[in-house]
Amino acid sequence: MKKILITGAAGFLGSHLCDRFIKEGYKVIGMDNFITGDKKNIEHLLNNSNFEFIDHDVTEYIKFEGSLDYILHFASPASPIDYLKIPIQTLKVGSLGTHNLLGLAKAKNSRMLIASTSEIYGDPLVHPQTEDYYGNVNTIGPRGVYDEAKRFQESITMAYHRFHGVETRIVRIFNTYGPRMRLNDGRVIPAFMGQALRGEDLTVFGDGSQTRSFCYVDDEVEGIYRLLLSDYAEPVNIGNPHEITIKDFAEEIIKLTGTTQKIIYKDLPVNDPMQRQPDISLAKKLLGWEPKVGREEGMKITFEYFKNLTEEELHKSEHKDFTGFINK
Repeated sequence: MKKILITGAAGFLGSHLCDRFIKEGYKVIGMDNFITGDKKNIEHLLNNSNFEFIDHDVTEYIKFEGSLDYILHFASPASPIDYLKIPIQTLKVGSLGTHNLLGLAKAKNSRMLIASTSEIYGDPLVHPQTEDYYGNVNTIGPRGVYDEAKRFQESITMAYHRFHGVETRIVRIFNTYGPRMRLNDGRVIPAFMGQALRGEDLTVFGDGSQTRSFCYVDDEVEGIYRLLLSDYAEPVNIGNPHEITIKDFAEEIIKLTGTTQKIIYKDLPVNDPMQRQPDISLAKKLLGWEPKVGREEGMKITFEYFKNLTEEELHKSEHKDFTGFINK
């Protein structure tokens, strides 16, 4: 039985990856410190004999006994509210955390895949974004803590691959959605869904002409799975290339939820990307992968998930107290 370590296992995407690799017959070791993850995302796995959980911060030394075939590094704040509130921890998980895990991969002769992001492209001057585009990122802007953490993560991963011969893979993830997302975490879909379900007007930043491309979580996981098992070490975009403006998307949400809210407009955040669309030609060629779930189908599933949240979950603030992590 192959053994895989998945960091960020209690997060939205990490928990779905745990499910997938258990389904594929792997022994899964999940690791998380719950700074942004949620125990309820992995509760269904805790009695599974093929799942083990370790409560640990990857920025601290990682001691691991026994063999290890694969590592998936998905530990990182991923929403604007999180990484703006805990900027130092965001930088540390991308740098120290990645360094620790690459050292573990080297010691265990494991293949390691890191979760990079479309945010490494910044506010792109090339559209759609291809893997050979270097990006347009403000290193000292408020979003720089996330963007640069991920860019450094890619750099150190390739350094370990070239200098130490570690088998590495890099996935650049574009906007992904589905069940287990957190409400009110600053990302477009849970923000709109939460507002619609609470009867609030939908907030669009800027004039709504900026675009995003949304990939359903099952498609994202499939692409990541194929990339891990491929022979390609350089970055690969995994996302859905079907682009939509935020204004049009807000109108879709209002129609989907059957609510009567208005769209209200607020100032655009600093360095918010105006365009986001992956070129997935490389993924199609290398992995035979492309998304299968259309936005209409995926959004219905996601809305059903949010509809079934309790009133307490729907109305409570999802902004956690990160005081103990700020100066770490």
